[in-house]
Amino acid sequence: MNEILNVKNLKVYYYTRKGVVKGLDDVSFSLREGETLGLVGESGCGKTTLGMGLLRMPSPPGKIVSGEINIDGENIVPLKESVLRKRVRWEKISMVFQGAMNSLTPVYTIKKQMMETLQTHREMEEEKAMAIIKKYLNQVGLSEDILKRYPHELSGGMKQRIVIATALFLEPKVIIADEPTTALDVVVQAQIINLLKRLKKDLNLSFIFITHDLATEAEVADRIMVMYAGKIAEIGENHHIYGPQGPAHPYTKGLLGATPLLHKKVEELAFIPGVPPDLLNPPSGCRFHERCPVAFDRCKVEEPPLKEIEPGHFAACWRCFDE
Repeated sequence: MNEILNVKNLKVYYYTRKGVVKGLDDVSFSLREGETLGLVGESGCGKTTLGMGLLRMPSPPGKIVSGEINIDGENIVPLKESVLRKRVRWEKISMVFQGAMNSLTPVYTIKKQMMETLQTHREMEEEKAMAIIKKYLNQVGLSEDILKRYPHELSGGMKQRIVIATALFLEPKVIIADEPTTALDVVVQAQIINLLKRLKKDLNLSFIFITHDLATEAEVADRIMVMYAGKIAEIGENHHIYGPQGPAHPYTKGLLGATPLLHKKVEELAFIPGVPPDLLNPPSGCRFHERCPVAFDRCKVEEPPLKEIEPGHFAACWRCFDE
């Protein structure tokens, strides 16, 4: 499959009064056309920072320090803000944010908000714009009657579907879904996940699906990218992470060990001891070594590269290379 997104050596730092927080430090990966890349890791590992960075919208005081973000063959990092707004955001890459209510203005109707987004990018008459809006509302399973309503009149699942429709109607090639099922009940979560899977198949979309839930990633993702402390720990196909052999990196193994399983009796859930490192002053060597059960001397002083350990499977762990 063709690459639709290619990220090279991306660094996003937060310049605070206490110092520089290395929220995203030298991250490189690619996304193929029609693929879903699952992005997992603990809170603070850089998942949302990566998502916002790909839009070139890191939260203040964050800045893109260096690197490339190539979308459809074009590096968007050096582009002017006016060009990004008109030609890149929501045209080539869009985002479904974590809190649907925070993405919608409470004092405007759904029609006004969707119309404003569409007409900002495309000069067209209201009648034509309405036809596009209704088309994508139908795609996400909503009727046009919802356009007259305000966000507070809708359920969480309905608001999330509106945000998804808004992310789709300019037909971008890459969709970033930042924990789109957070704060929804399990039935609505399943509906949203099934909706995203159907849209991917029907529209040949490429997704970056961010979540804490490894069980959800197993359901939706073709490849899994595990992040720890602003860096990539492991990338592999679904079967590399969830197959009989299991993941390679000790951190990924720890995450899976802490995941409840329905098909197997588990006496006690595993856990990863300690806490994530302070990114104001990250540890030397492998950033996971202070919490790693198999770390040795080299891990403490020398940072492991992200290296291919088998076709399509990459890990940043000295144990994976030495064994």
